[in-house]
Amino acid sequence: MNRARSNLARAKLWEAGVYLEDLCFDAQQAAEKAIKGLLLSSGIHHPFSHDLAALLSLVEQSGTDVPSEVFDAAILTRYSVAGRYPGPTRPVTEGGPPGGRRTG
Repeated sequence: MNRARSNLARAKLWEAGVYLEDLCFDAQQAAEKAIKGLLLSSGIHHPFSHDLAALLSLVEQSGTDVPSEVFDAAILTRYSVAGRYPGPTRPVTEGGPPGGRRTG
């Protein structure tokens, strides 16, 4: 959980010269590490996956109630790999995620 907190702290550091994709990656990593930490503390084996929806489903299957707002974090899955490298994906802008709805 400490690593998740570290990624979350970095995700909140938006300053000149920092790509929003990098902040999104840190937010995704914070969520992934927190979910996997919860699974591990519950004695549940998790796959080596960045898919936040699948990981949250495992939490639910263990009998833990997962609020629907938490499942909204699954949108961050797209930043686990593709957003870290230049390529065909559209850049992230302040207005919200590409191709997705802005939450919060």
